[in-house]
Amino acid sequence: MKPASSTVDAAEVEALFDSIPEVLFFIKDREGRYTHVNATMLRRLGLRSRRDIIGKRAGDVYPGGLAANYGLQDRQVLAGAVIDNVLELHLFSDQEPGWCLTCKRPLRADGEVVGLIGISRDLAGREGLEADYGSLREALVHMNRHHAENIRIHDLLAITGFSESKLERTFHKVFQLAPLQLLTRIRIQAAMHRLHGGPESIAQIAQACGFGDQSAFTRRFVALVGMTPREYRALRQA
Repeated sequence: MKPASSTVDAAEVEALFDSIPEVLFFIKDREGRYTHVNATMLRRLGLRSRRDIIGKRAGDVYPGGLAANYGLQDRQVLAGAVIDNVLELHLFSDQEPGWCLTCKRPLRADGEVVGLIGISRDLAGREGLEADYGSLREALVHMNRHHAENIRIHDLLAITGFSESKLERTFHKVFQLAPLQLLTRIRIQAAMHRLHGGPESIAQIAQACGFGDQSAFTRRFVALVGMTPREYRALRQA
């Protein structure tokens, strides 16, 4: 099988992303092992050389909770999925977690998926958001921690201190989504974790992730993931 890097001029892309400190860049092979990373990734992991990470998987260099999430994403992309602007936590240079938006694409050679390429963009670096980032982050933390509950726009307004128009404007600027649309994606992401393993039924997962009933959950899941929860579970357990 051809290596992932054979589909692009990976070394040149790697060098380009070395000059963008607020963006983390990586390429992985078919087994989820890093083949190329930029200097930002090395710096945040406290590594001196690319030799310290090339050939390793996320589980070898990240804490367990983060690594499990990244590994699940990798398996989705290596199965042909595209991940766009997924909200997730990353480690920054001070080893503190911070919010990023992650995009991943499968890499193909002769029609076959041979690896993946991805970037993660710092939210704190988005132009014009520096003053509001603390409030936005608190809202995102609340949405992640309480996604199974009945979160309302009023709750987010109380946390951020924004007006409703500013809340909508800020969310659209960062995520290209309204607040409640992002909440749905957070709930779907949580459901995908639960579907990956464990004995819970689809109905139990729907309820645990904040959906009113199984049919509503399935409709949202199909719209965002492209398959039913049952089909996704079967794919992950194959």
